[in-house]
Amino acid sequence: MDQGGFSSAIIAWQRRHGRHDLPWQQSRDPYRVWLSEIMLQQTQVATVIPYYLRFLERFPDLAALAAAPEDDVLALWSGLGYYSRARNLHRAARQIAARHGGA
Repeated sequence: MDQGGFSSAIIAWQRRHGRHDLPWQQSRDPYRVWLSEIMLQQTQVATVIPYYLRFLERFPDLAALAAAPEDDVLALWSGLGYYSRARNLHRAARQIAARHGGA
């Protein structure tokens, strides 16, 4: 099977059998997708969902995350573990905001 055929088969399988109700699937906002990818590393989906929703309530966009004190970010991350993910996410948000105006 060539690469295009393989990709098409995977996408078709996901459309038929995959999850379609996860909060991060409802948006194409790169910030929300990025946040979900970081949170889902080494963490089960069911665990991530409430953290993801609370995190977005407090930090709805990259600018809000970048402007926040690290302690606030870590407090909302509490319970997810692997705190380096939160620190790196926050550091990256600050760099993106500083270098690219938040985009």
